[in-house]
Amino acid sequence: MTSPTAFLVVTWVALAVAMAGASALARRHRDAGVVDVTFAFGFGAAGVAAAVAFDGDPTRRLVLGALCGAWGLRLGLYLASTRVFRGHEDGRYAVLREQWGASAETKFVAFFQIQALLVAGLALGPVAVAQRTEAFGTLADLVALALFATSIVGSAVADRQLARFRAEPRNRGRTCRVGLWAYSRHPNYFFEWLHWLAYCAWSFGVPNAWLAWLPAAAMTYFMLAVTGIPPTEAQALRSRGDDYRRYQREVSAFVPWFPRRPHTETGVN
Repeated sequence: MTSPTAFLVVTWVALAVAMAGASALARRHRDAGVVDVTFAFGFGAAGVAAAVAFDGDPTRRLVLGALCGAWGLRLGLYLASTRVFRGHEDGRYAVLREQWGASAETKFVAFFQIQALLVAGLALGPVAVAQRTEAFGTLADLVALALFATSIVGSAVADRQLARFRAEPRNRGRTCRVGLWAYSRHPNYFFEWLHWLAYCAWSFGVPNAWLAWLPAAAMTYFMLAVTGIPPTEAQALRSRGDDYRRYQREVSAFVPWFPRRPHTETGVN
């Protein structure tokens, strides 16, 4: 039987190497957005590795590996196409580069390595699930699958809606209020968050299952208070000003909900 501790250490080392390569690429092209792509692919790979390494129910491990791989592949490809291959650095990282000045490259190397450690810690979720031995098909399995499916579909829909409207030149500088974006300022974050909750449901009944709640708690904190909503909205305010301030007043920040008042204008986030 694979030791969870040994698995997490090996995962961290592998991710540290991957992030070192990513930081070198980011330095060469002056685009730190590659860290997000590496994060997505890295976690997807860690989930697949957990499904292979542990000895829980084979069907559950097969489903776990497939879903983790699909999640990481979808998000990684989307982030690569929207944050790396578009030819300029994401505004959040451009601001950090400016603030850090001459020490920016050194600090970005450290930032990338922190992400490697974070992904290894987040792998606690898949590790807990991959150790469940009872036959696949429990209520916990069904709840987890529903959360996973909702997460992947909802994230893809939100990303597609945003991409379609950004492609319209007439919407430049305007805020997206179309589709899911009319009910949440960050529907992509919300649906990604459901993915982290899936591991909590899926690990129910496993010894030390509370460890699977740590990734969900960490990602909730990062999304709401650190690397998710705050810098994204700060960048939106810099680029869209009063239009985005109205959006903040009228639309829920995270959980989709009805707008505070009817609106008629639509645009692009």
